[in-house]
Amino acid sequence: MAVDTRPSNITVNSKAQLLEIVIVGDWLLESQIPDLDLVLAQLGDGSQFKQLVFSTESLGRWDSLLMTELIRLIAYSEEKGISVDIKTLPSGIQGLLSLVSAVPERVGVRRQSLQLPWLEVIGNSSLHLQSDVNALIMFIGNLTLSVSAFFRGKAHFRWLDLWRNIQDCGPSALPIITLISLLVGLILAFVGSVQLALFGAQLYIADLVGLGMSREMGGLMAAVIMSGRTGASYAAQLGTMQVNNEIDALETMGFDPMEFLVLPRVLALIFIMPLLCLYADLMGIIGGALVTVNFFEVSLVEYVNRTVNAIHMMDLSVGVFKCAVFGVLIALSGCMRGMQCGRSASDVGDATTSAVVTGIVFIVIADSLLTIICNRLGI
Repeated sequence: MAVDTRPSNITVNSKAQLLEIVIVGDWLLESQIPDLDLVLAQLGDGSQFKQLVFSTESLGRWDSLLMTELIRLIAYSEEKGISVDIKTLPSGIQGLLSLVSAVPERVGVRRQSLQLPWLEVIGNSSLHLQSDVNALIMFIGNLTLSVSAFFRGKAHFRWLDLWRNIQDCGPSALPIITLISLLVGLILAFVGSVQLALFGAQLYIADLVGLGMSREMGGLMAAVIMSGRTGASYAAQLGTMQVNNEIDALETMGFDPMEFLVLPRVLALIFIMPLLCLYADLMGIIGGALVTVNFFEVSLVEYVNRTVNAIHMMDLSVGVFKCAVFGVLIALSGCMRGMQCGRSASDVGDATTSAVVTGIVFIVIADSLLTIICNRLGI
């Protein structure tokens, strides 16, 4: 059976330096309550009032809603220097208010938004960049020692982990590499055909797609895909192990985490990335063939002959070498961010995001430098 709710209201009566707050009706979560800001506005700066009392003779049912409003009103009054008398409130409310004030709020628990000066922001960013560079140099040094130990036959890791990582970043990545490379080949063919068709040189679409995929786009797109797929996976795996104290346990048992955890992942990407590059080149060329043969007057035999004549071993070597470098950078960024991960779930997410961003930045910078070097050397 529904119970009728009495309308709630709050009024202010002032008598000399005494302020009386009259509370009537039912103060429930599902009821409509008056705006307390109107009451707070009547308090002014508090200079004309010395004490605040309550009148609750007409108060009906109440719940936590009334408590919230009373706490707000009392805090505002005390801030204005007005003493509050709660003895006229019901005993239940007095007990709850006593519990609220029994333990003071811890200092610094509230977050404060500070507007830092621009010079301080630049300084903090510079210090953070310096810390990242130092951590990167140390990580590269430790990784170099681990790779050296591997070639000397003294690295300690499980070969099963190496094969599992090869399986994960190799055959398991073929579907997405196939799709993206085909689409990139299609796009290159369509973009090139816009200009080449003006001169009736549609046959040279094969040259454009073949050279573009073998020297640049095949390895670059494979690297970007693997950065988002495998680099993020490495960071999440190592970050989760950091949260669960598994890396600390390995160090306690005498295992070097760089050799046992990082080295198999780095070797897997170094071995697999050149193969993925060649596969991406092939898929891109096939995608270009689908466009050229079906939309232009070029036969499949002509397309294949032009592609074979356009692509030389040096072009493939440049693309494969770039992709191998990209593989090192992807493994480096993913494993480094994973090993630097904090001890919470949010830190794992931050490490994963940072690994992808760092990997793509490294790839773009390395690709630019390698392209400039090849251009200067005439390769």
